[in-house]
Amino acid sequence: MNKQPEPKVSVAIPIFNEESVLPELYRRLSSVLDDIPGGPHEIVFVDDGSSDGSRELMAAMAIADERVKIVLFSRNFGHQAALTAGLDHVTGDVVVMMDGDLQDTPESIPTFLEKFHQGFDVVYAIREKRKETWWLKGSYSLFYRLMGQLSELKLPQQSGDFGLISRRVLDRIKALPECHRYLRGLRTWVGFRQTGILVERDARHSGVSKFNLSKLFQLAFDGIFSFSVKPLRAATAMGLLTITMSFSFALYAIFAHLFLDRSPQGFTTLITAISFLTGVQLLFMGVIGEYVGRIYEQVKQRPMYVVDTVLDSHNVDLLQPSLRSRHWESSSNNEESLSTSQSVTDPGVHPLPTSDELSNSMIKPSTFPTQL
Repeated sequence: MNKQPEPKVSVAIPIFNEESVLPELYRRLSSVLDDIPGGPHEIVFVDDGSSDGSRELMAAMAIADERVKIVLFSRNFGHQAALTAGLDHVTGDVVVMMDGDLQDTPESIPTFLEKFHQGFDVVYAIREKRKETWWLKGSYSLFYRLMGQLSELKLPQQSGDFGLISRRVLDRIKALPECHRYLRGLRTWVGFRQTGILVERDARHSGVSKFNLSKLFQLAFDGIFSFSVKPLRAATAMGLLTITMSFSFALYAIFAHLFLDRSPQGFTTLITAISFLTGVQLLFMGVIGEYVGRIYEQVKQRPMYVVDTVLDSHNVDLLQPSLRSRHWESSSNNEESLSTSQSVTDPGVHPLPTSDELSNSMIKPSTFPTQL
């Protein structure tokens, strides 16, 4: 029996202001890929409108390592859009999705590949020993339990985007048209053989999380409203319950008036009932609005993201002109006349490192393998 060739591995990583993490992320990831047979493997960074030096660090990596590809967004479009762009630009036989803060450990990739060789098309990480605050861990646990109850699709508990998918799973995910993406749900929805492995969730390497409470709620809503219609059914159930209660109270009022010679009284009770019913109506109007809003966004058929430039080791010099027009330049009133051979002197812009600067920096070209 002929042994199947080793797959080419692509790693898709969304990046947003991760300047302090990128050197260590690249060092650990490249070390892991160096030890994986097959290839040449691929690292696809998707810059989601970073305003620090992330783009320049990634450009330095692309200069020194042919495996590195950079997808630059025209602005910030969000984590799920950036991860989707990574999936759209990978070329490997299998794809690993991971975040860029090193909470997802690159060292888990070989274990994913072992399961892939056993015939699994999807291998996802089940997070254990999360190194986060108690309220955040509690919130995540509550969400996964709620999602498990609401979704008609059995979604894995404590499983994020970190995982491996085969090329045929990737092709089917890319064919899905929805713009409000909950990728870990779509990964489950497409089916095929899937399995999870326990992975210890590390603390963020450095910097601060870019997922604030509002973004976490938005991701949770995308998951719930993309994979469940039970909130709408809850509105129906609440309406039926209210009608039943109102009808029962009406019967009691008639009985009291005819046989007890009195009518129910109580201004406070009346106001409480009206306030309660008004709140219920507004709540479910909001639920319906979430569904209608997603329909509205979908029918506009706008793309999920807009790409400024796609860079690799062959065209990374294209980054230099784009840096001069980036939206976070902080001293536009003091612009100097620059030729294409001059470096950017604006203190709000990080110029692309030259080869000499790169050799003296913390990321040295000699440490960047150009091939496996």
